[in-house]
Amino acid sequence: MKVEFRECDFFDLWIWLELPLPPAQMEQQYLEEVFSSWFLLGKLGGFNAENLQVQDAGLDISYIDYDEQSAGDSFMALMHNMSEVEYQGNWARCWFDLGTTDALALDVLINALEQLSKDYVPIERVIIGGENPDWKIPGKKRSEFVDPENN
Repeated sequence: MKVEFRECDFFDLWIWLELPLPPAQMEQQYLEEVFSSWFLLGKLGGFNAENLQVQDAGLDISYIDYDEQSAGDSFMALMHNMSEVEYQGNWARCWFDLGTTDALALDVLINALEQLSKDYVPIERVIIGGENPDWKIPGKKRSEFVDPENN
């Protein structure tokens, strides 16, 4: 699976997936579940690189002292919004407002998509950010899902 980064705006980010064939219904469900699960974790602040106490402890995490105060004092890293996953031919795309979440979120998504591609839904290419010339963003950059009067 090839991963390409284009111009990235965390508040207005499109992610495209190129598949070898148009996705079947079950493949669409897998893709949608990955994006929805990833977004939910982001909405709950799960991708906060400022608070990685377990990761920073190293390999032996037995009996580490987890500092709740430090966790509570870290800057909130929350995703704000996502569109429905859209399909056109062998492409899938989804729009996100990643808000203040950290770039760690994209690493987690790429890792999940890599494994999904190996086990369930072959993915040839992931494009993060910018615009895909094979499937232009309609007139405005944000997804039709987002109401500009409420954002």
